[in-house]
Amino acid sequence: MSQSKNYSDIYPLSEKAPELVRTTTGLALDEFTLEAVLDGRVGVSDLAITPEVLRLQAGIARSAGRDKLADNFERAAELVAVPQDLLLSTYELLRPGRAGSAAVLRERAEALRKEFGAEHIATLIEEAADVYDRRGLFSKRF
Repeated sequence: MSQSKNYSDIYPLSEKAPELVRTTTGLALDEFTLEAVLDGRVGVSDLAITPEVLRLQAGIARSAGRDKLADNFERAAELVAVPQDLLLSTYELLRPGRAGSAAVLRERAEALRKEFGAEHIATLIEEAADVYDRRGLFSKRF
């Protein structure tokens, strides 16, 4: 979608721009039917949201003046490719008292940046490292 497009014109996507929505295997919304499920043409992977749709949702949110929501959609788009075990261990590290130091969080941020191109997520984790450091949240709590 071009930058000049008014994203508010395509909301809701399923009604106003269904051609922009595809499953992870490339199925269009109109191909996503009960019959297709029963015939085995729709699989479990088709139930997951794609980074492209999340970025469209971010554009829609931003055009509505909901910048924080848009930021969340953009970060979510980066996380689609991250394996669930890495995602959950990162979540655990971000809980106060779980990471031993800011360096641990910065290492995880850099790994996510390098391995998955997760720039927004990496920045968020680095910001958390700074805040945790200032507030003394690296001391073991449990």
